[in-house]
Amino acid sequence: MSAPPTPTQSQRQAIENPTPHLLQSRPSNVIRQGSKNSSPFSSMGDLPAPTKQSSATSSTTTSISDSSSSSSSVTPHARPLETCGTFAQSTNSPSDRVVLVFCGLPATGKTSTSRRIVSYLEFFLDIPGKIFNVGDYRRSMWGAELPAEFYDPDNVEGARQREECAEKALGDLCDFIGDKNTEGVRVGVFDATNSTLERRERLRERLKPLGCKIVYVELICTDEVLLQENIRAVKLNTPDYRDANPEDAVKDFNERRRNYAKSYATLGDDEGSYIKVYDCKKFVVHDVRGYLPMKIAHFIMNLHTLPRTFYFTRHGQSEYNVLGKIGGDSSLSAAGVEYSKRLATFAAQHICVKGDGSNEQVAARLWTSSLKRTKETASQIEHPELNAVEFDNGQKHDWLQMRPMIKRNLDELYAGACDGMTYKEIETFYPEEFEARQGDKLSYRYPRGESYLDIINRLEPLAHEMERVREPVLIVGHQGILRILYAYFMGLSRAEAPFVSIPLNHVLQLSPHAYGCDETRISLMNKEEMAKFSGNSDGQDEPITSMPVKMGTGVLRSATPPVSTPQTGRLSRQGSMGEEKVRSVGKQTFSRKDVNFEGVVIQIDDDDKELNVPSC
Repeated sequence: MSAPPTPTQSQRQAIENPTPHLLQSRPSNVIRQGSKNSSPFSSMGDLPAPTKQSSATSSTTTSISDSSSSSSSVTPHARPLETCGTFAQSTNSPSDRVVLVFCGLPATGKTSTSRRIVSYLEFFLDIPGKIFNVGDYRRSMWGAELPAEFYDPDNVEGARQREECAEKALGDLCDFIGDKNTEGVRVGVFDATNSTLERRERLRERLKPLGCKIVYVELICTDEVLLQENIRAVKLNTPDYRDANPEDAVKDFNERRRNYAKSYATLGDDEGSYIKVYDCKKFVVHDVRGYLPMKIAHFIMNLHTLPRTFYFTRHGQSEYNVLGKIGGDSSLSAAGVEYSKRLATFAAQHICVKGDGSNEQVAARLWTSSLKRTKETASQIEHPELNAVEFDNGQKHDWLQMRPMIKRNLDELYAGACDGMTYKEIETFYPEEFEARQGDKLSYRYPRGESYLDIINRLEPLAHEMERVREPVLIVGHQGILRILYAYFMGLSRAEAPFVSIPLNHVLQLSPHAYGCDETRISLMNKEEMAKFSGNSDGQDEPITSMPVKMGTGVLRSATPPVSTPQTGRLSRQGSMGEEKVRSVGKQTFSRKDVNFEGVVIQIDDDDKELNVPSC
């Protein structure tokens, strides 16, 4: 590849002095060229003039004072919920802390809902949350395989033991919320049936001295069909029934539920703030105040307990991938066009039909970004009209299958002034910027562009919609975007998200459930097949940021989807290629298997440079 033209003095000044208000925007006139012959600097003169000229002398290598700067005068990012006290410690008060007290009979979705809430708060809002599940305390203190009679309110000894578990969990919750050595917003979740007025009154009395906000969340299921589906899909996989006969387990669990119902009392208006959810369809919000509690209430309204599946895929290989350039709005290469045809076949045979072998059509959704390469990748998918499709609320509507929905918040991470350059060009002309991104890939922001933290903020509304949908969704997106969505559903932290492997020519099938998420990676075109269309490589070696890199803890971490170790809770790789990989994060389990189009188990190398060609 020939050396790029040396940037002019005015071009360097435009890059050296990013205008603060432009850092959050994606100007339509900034380096969005798609031609493979375009110079990476050919449009820099179109950058809006900075409001303040730099006093620094121009030189061959430049440093862009942005998120990589160590100056105390630079605020690299807007911090989430700053007004609530997360970072403003001088104004921090106990009322900034929230306790969610769950109520409801077994199998109404309490554990699933509590885990989705905490995952959402921690990942998208950067708010610490912790779940105190009384069932986990009971299993730890008295064992898992207890008969239904244990939960009978007339069983005096069983009631005493259950109250002991609840008191232990409540004590740990109070320690978490009342910890004076930790400043800032936090959310504690007390996950139990909390079925009696007396129990809830004791909770209020114990929590009142802490000064925190208390919000009850009551889940009510009156749909018997949905209830039995919840029992079979969720409860039979818990430790209580792990080795039990399914029919015996269902019978025992229904008896347990009837025992709880003997003393169950629904929430009243005199008990304080609450959110009631009826069959994931009707919502009653009573006296809930404050930004964070209302944010949680809105999120809960998008949740449901029905099974759902997401299909993530990057666009097919683009012309910029072949040239090794990041960003841009280029079209697909010949290999990319071939992948779009294979994706259309996969969608018709696997996404748009029931998985029971009947080939009966099911309603499915298609989302793409606004960039050409994703729209072209999805362009081969057919859109037949389905008549009188019945949905979970009993209504029937005509449905245009896989109707393309263009969502701008799925656009790739914007590289700003570096858009359209190769990593080699960035390293050559802006070595300090290149090194800054190597050191902190999560929070580094391209000059006049975006960071992964910006992407997390941009995708937060989409998380609500993804939790809401019932139909399978195919998302044709970009590497950086899919890394964030994948990390959210697969239980990875923010810090791990920028290093997830999202290879070209693969579909990542994710099936979230109450106790984690299952993943299947389907290869639709291997790199040998891709080479027939585009030569031996994509023309781009991934920089070290996607190989093992130094994280904040100083520990080398891999880009591959990791596995939690019981000793440390850290994530590390487990299992060999081609085998199903399982990892645990707390009480949640995440599995992954790799297959080809025919479902045959294969080896997928997460570190392959050609399939993981970067785009951001």
